[in-house]
Amino acid sequence: MDFHIGGFIPFTLTDYPGRVAAVVFTQGCNLACPFCHNKSLIPKKEAAQTASNRHVHEVLYLLHERKGRLKAVVISGGEPTLQPGLAGFIKEIRSRGYLVKLDTNGTKPEVIRDLIEKGLLDFVAMDVKAPLEKYNLLCGGKVDTQAILSSIRVIAESGISCQFRTTFVPHLLSKEDICAIRALLPKGAEHKIQRYVAPRMQDSLEHKSFNVVPV
Repeated sequence: MDFHIGGFIPFTLTDYPGRVAAVVFTQGCNLACPFCHNKSLIPKKEAAQTASNRHVHEVLYLLHERKGRLKAVVISGGEPTLQPGLAGFIKEIRSRGYLVKLDTNGTKPEVIRDLIEKGLLDFVAMDVKAPLEKYNLLCGGKVDTQAILSSIRVIAESGISCQFRTTFVPHLLSKEDICAIRALLPKGAEHKIQRYVAPRMQDSLEHKSFNVVPV
């Protein structure tokens, strides 16, 4: 399976609203946000296929062992929609009776649409980084903002549970920017403002462990 895992958290009460969940972090992201807490997940470290499969099998085994104690799995990153094997991995999770939440930056609306149309997602959380004119600044490079708008529309019209999120970085965003972001969202859409907290040294050390999936 062409699905690269950068880390695994076996238990969380905060990442899937109202559910006890595990979190699978994918390796590789197409953005380079200067405020990212998971910088070790940005590079697409080309792992050997056997290592990739081993990590997938380990995570699926851990989910099998925790069935009954966990109710959901969050797939985060990195950016999960870059993974060719994402749909196949989600099918494996759902076959074990889990709900699935996708965390995404919204740069691949066609992937999000395909997953929704196949009935593979129960919840989608999309990060809306900035007003469109500030996207390149907040994401560390050129971003197709039309793709961002398409993802917002696909998610909002899907009928499944969803949430839009913005990390408020004081030196990069203003209160006026938050109003502009909300203007991009459909009326009544849930928009969560996340307070930016600068990474501590121990956070950085923890993120280095994302390259090893615990057994």
